[in-house]
Amino acid sequence: MKRPTTIARLGAVALIGAIALAGCGSDDSGDSSSSDNSKTAAKGDGTLTIGTLLPSTGDLAYLGPPEFAGVDLAIKEINDAGGVNGKPIKQIKSDSGDGTPDIAGASVDKLINGKSDVVVGAASSSVSLSVIDKITGAGLVQFSPANTAAAFDTYDDGGLYFRTSPSDRLQGQVIGNLAVEDGFKNVAVLARQDAYGEGLAQQVVDTLKEKGAGVASHVLYNADAENYTAEVNEVAASKPDAIVLVAFEETTKIVPQLVSKGYGPDKVQYYFVDGNMADYSKSLKQVDLTGVKGTFPAPAEPDPGFNDKLKTINPKLTDFTYGPQSYDAVMLIALAAQAAGDDDGKAIAGKLIEVSKDGTECKGWEDCSKLLKDGEDIDYTGVSGPCDFNETGSPNKATIGIQEYTGNTYKQIDSVSGVLD
Repeated sequence: MKRPTTIARLGAVALIGAIALAGCGSDDSGDSSSSDNSKTAAKGDGTLTIGTLLPSTGDLAYLGPPEFAGVDLAIKEINDAGGVNGKPIKQIKSDSGDGTPDIAGASVDKLINGKSDVVVGAASSSVSLSVIDKITGAGLVQFSPANTAAAFDTYDDGGLYFRTSPSDRLQGQVIGNLAVEDGFKNVAVLARQDAYGEGLAQQVVDTLKEKGAGVASHVLYNADAENYTAEVNEVAASKPDAIVLVAFEETTKIVPQLVSKGYGPDKVQYYFVDGNMADYSKSLKQVDLTGVKGTFPAPAEPDPGFNDKLKTINPKLTDFTYGPQSYDAVMLIALAAQAAGDDDGKAIAGKLIEVSKDGTECKGWEDCSKLLKDGEDIDYTGVSGPCDFNETGSPNKATIGIQEYTGNTYKQIDSVSGVLD
């Protein structure tokens, strides 16, 4: 594996520095982190209850297994070590779906009625946007391991929304820069028409233009359409030398249509994103994806040993995307509850920023929780990388892994890191 690179290698230091990632909270979310919740009467019931709102069905169902495994692994490790504030974590699982049909609202009701303190999820940015007011309005923390839409950067969430994945402002720049670095000058961008797809696609387009590349076409599609013929025809007519496909499971329908128009991955360079970086060895057998590149938030040097741990939870895992971020989300939640001495959602929110940065660096539950018990401020470093939150709950340090397919499976070949204000 190549050594991790930096944004400077892509010539984007100025651009990254200019981004003011407001994160996903309101302007006053940082205030609660300075209060000493441990000195006030605990408002929780004494048991940290984590509800999961992750995809078991729908277009992102392939992301569900590694995310559930990441959550389950973290909870197991914490409970095996004695739990949070002396009690084991309780978990309530629910299916987020993908918004079609909309089942997330009913799932959130189940989690609230089950007295969850925190909701981990959703994976889909659009699904999270559909339920964020219900979750945070009930005083629960919403903590997504996979939301990347820039729409959360300025969302008024009362300081109760957090995420371990960076805004797509970073991923979009990395993809655009990568295409330019690879020598392509007429790039088509084909994206699903929702908060995630539109935001990421626009950042790719903006970066391509910034770097002097041409945008052959910028096409949005309805993910629920029976086919994508009109959109594929528009892309093909623009005669691109590369295609950025911002998609979910519909990738298995779109790629064969592009192939039929003479624009398969053997003819032009393809770039995938976090939403469609998957193992296609079974679902797209008729197309060889060798040479396709893609991106998603990932450690600069992925730890294969961590994937082995995830497989002890679910031996059938073949995709591991957002497993590390899910694990880190639970660890941060538990450490915040331990620091607060309280499992109440607002108390947890008040400590999440504090445990993520500026203290004694630590990894894992036993190391970090011991430091807290000894009265030390901690800086949790996760398996997904640094987890430092800015004032509103988004990572201000992030790494995007660059992946490449051989056949229909992929591996990480490089990474790009950035510091986000």
